[in-house]
Amino acid sequence: MFFESWTSVGQTILTGVIAYVALVALLRITGKRTLAKMNAFDLVVTVALGSTLSTILVSRQVPLADGLVALLLLVGLQFAVAWTSVRWRAFERAVKGDPSLLLYRGEFRHAEMRGQRVSEEEIRAATRAAGLAQPTDAGAVILETDGSFSVVKQDAVESAGGTVLPGLQATSD
Repeated sequence: MFFESWTSVGQTILTGVIAYVALVALLRITGKRTLAKMNAFDLVVTVALGSTLSTILVSRQVPLADGLVALLLLVGLQFAVAWTSVRWRAFERAVKGDPSLLLYRGEFRHAEMRGQRVSEEEIRAATRAAGLAQPTDAGAVILETDGSFSVVKQDAVESAGGTVLPGLQATSD
């Protein structure tokens, strides 16, 4: 239960080093996109990669070659989804969703906030983090597809003629 053999320990170390190097190499080959801020799909792939690496390390039923193929498959699928998302807007929207306008010209958009499960306090915290004293000082607060908040200052919204981002509804609810 606590110790099987030194051979087992050595096999785990060797398998772990090979699998880890392979995963790092795969992530480097696929580029920075794989390691960028995550949307829901990226998070699922990251968790699956970690789970797969863990299984490779501790399961004697999964040969190293099978585990490496599984890692390659996950990274390949993530690459294919990212590649397709860049070339086909409808696919990108299906995978990532759209940003949500939560506050516009100092006014909370409560229906959108409820739909995204965001409280006024979270928006107040985002505006404070952006250096604004109050939400009324913000031209817009946007919940991005990766779950982060973007705060656009009031003067930037005014100088853009009210356009915050293409595709965002700026009408009040």
